[in-house]
Amino acid sequence: MRKILPGLFLVFVIILTFVGNADASYRKKVNSSRQVQVKRDLQIIQKKFYDTDNSKPFIKKLKAKVMDMGPTAVPVLTRVLKDKKVSDQKRWMATFSLARIMGKKSSDYLAKFTKHPNWMLRLASLKSLLSLSDKSKGEFYKDALKDKSLIVRSQALENIRSLKLEKYSGDVWKMLFHKHNYQGSKGERKRMPIISKVIRAVGDLKHKPAKKVLTKLINNEKYKDLAKDLDYSLRKITGEISPRTLKEQRSFWRKKMALK
Repeated sequence: MRKILPGLFLVFVIILTFVGNADASYRKKVNSSRQVQVKRDLQIIQKKFYDTDNSKPFIKKLKAKVMDMGPTAVPVLTRVLKDKKVSDQKRWMATFSLARIMGKKSSDYLAKFTKHPNWMLRLASLKSLLSLSDKSKGEFYKDALKDKSLIVRSQALENIRSLKLEKYSGDVWKMLFHKHNYQGSKGERKRMPIISKVIRAVGDLKHKPAKKVLTKLINNEKYKDLAKDLDYSLRKITGEISPRTLKEQRSFWRKKMALK
């Protein structure tokens, strides 16, 4: 019996070694197969980014495939974002997909696109950074307040307002004096809709130095069309509750500002 036991033990060891080697060989084959499949999938989605079909259904399916691949798709996303040959629609989708997949890890990369020559990519990067609630890129938002594109300036303003970046309230206030936020020639310039948003943002950001100027504006008939925005901003900055009618509001703010 004692002679048999060592023999059985040796057989057992041989079996375990064989099974272990077989398992390792199987896992190696599986991993190799997965790598091949991933490579094929990457080639497929990259090819689809360069496809001429820019319809919503096509891009929707492409996005679903990208999201399904997750971080594996990142190299393709960063590549197509920089390639002019890819349509704006697909690059727009790639920007948001990158933000969703990588989260705030993508912030540094996306921030660079706030200065891209293509206004759509500047806009997409700002929107993506806002979706990530990234407050660390305030300097990029501030610079974009002077962007040559109105829609990009509006988005930069929204980023600062929504993220409550009071540090840049003064830069938002300066937008009221930027010529590119007005239309027409000197002496006949008309305010663009963004001015209304700027005034409200000044209030949301509680820019106290603006109180007296806002009071003068609400009492000036030339700015009657902005009265609701001006009153909103003054209420936000001061915490006061103003009367309902414009006439009463004008008197109310004159007295309040005279006291302070």
